[in-house]
Amino acid sequence: MGEFDFIERLRASFDGIGDPQIVGIGDDAAVIPLEDDVLVVTTDMLVEGVHFLRHATSARELGAKSLAVNLSDVAAMGARPLASFLSVALPVELRGEWAAEFAEGYRELSARYDVKPAGGDTTSSLGPVAINVTVVGRAPAANIKYRSGARPGDIVAVGGPLGESAAGLRDILAGHLDTPLAAKHRNPQAQVAEGEWLGGRLEVHSMMDLSDGLAGDLPHILRASKTAAEIELTAIPTPVDIELAVAGGEDYKLLLTCDPTAWPVLAADFEARFGSPLYPIGRIIPGSPEITWLENGTPVQKKWHGFAHF
Repeated sequence: MGEFDFIERLRASFDGIGDPQIVGIGDDAAVIPLEDDVLVVTTDMLVEGVHFLRHATSARELGAKSLAVNLSDVAAMGARPLASFLSVALPVELRGEWAAEFAEGYRELSARYDVKPAGGDTTSSLGPVAINVTVVGRAPAANIKYRSGARPGDIVAVGGPLGESAAGLRDILAGHLDTPLAAKHRNPQAQVAEGEWLGGRLEVHSMMDLSDGLAGDLPHILRASKTAAEIELTAIPTPVDIELAVAGGEDYKLLLTCDPTAWPVLAADFEARFGSPLYPIGRIIPGSPEITWLENGTPVQKKWHGFAHF
């Protein structure tokens, strides 16, 4: 059973439990209604040997990354992150200087986005380092972007270049730890302000972040929205090869769909606000939830899947 099959089994088995107003499994974060606003809650786990190699990542970088990947999920919902909870399982030999450096990386990113560390847990590990972070955010209910909101005709866009993190991982696995791309892999930049801003734009119909690669993540939107997509490969922004851009992972750029009539204004406003563009790469079409890959407008046969870790 694959990871997403397991998640779907859990989701189905929990159906009918608890407050039906709480939107749970199926988006980047859960949504809990308040009187006027909503809370969004996300959690993510990083395990040594699966999600990072300790010899290739400094403790300070890992502290920041463990928070950044969760901030990205909150941003993908159109919300502003407020607080975080950190739990770590560490071998005894890492409880000194390594733990202090990890905490400093976590603190620096918390201060950068004004996200309060509000609690967590620590325990011993007889094996690998394991890190779990939960982030809570808040937004007006109307600003929340679900994966289920895509509509036929929507522009599909991404918030920045893709594939650099996967290329960095390739460098790391080849023993080249000090390349610029390896540094990008170890230091993901969540689009926090961009996500909150896009949440306030009604023409944005759906959104998520790219953690498992375009080929792995876009189908989540398509299945939730009961639509298909056409993606133009030559339009995908990337400084590396196209396969890494499509099937690589951990870019943490925003993936969104937008009303085509409002696209020119949205794109111009975004670039004016953030100094970098949104990139249109395709469109949502009616049909079963699958991607048609195009090359200069011509369909091509590709069997790309999402990101695989080490």
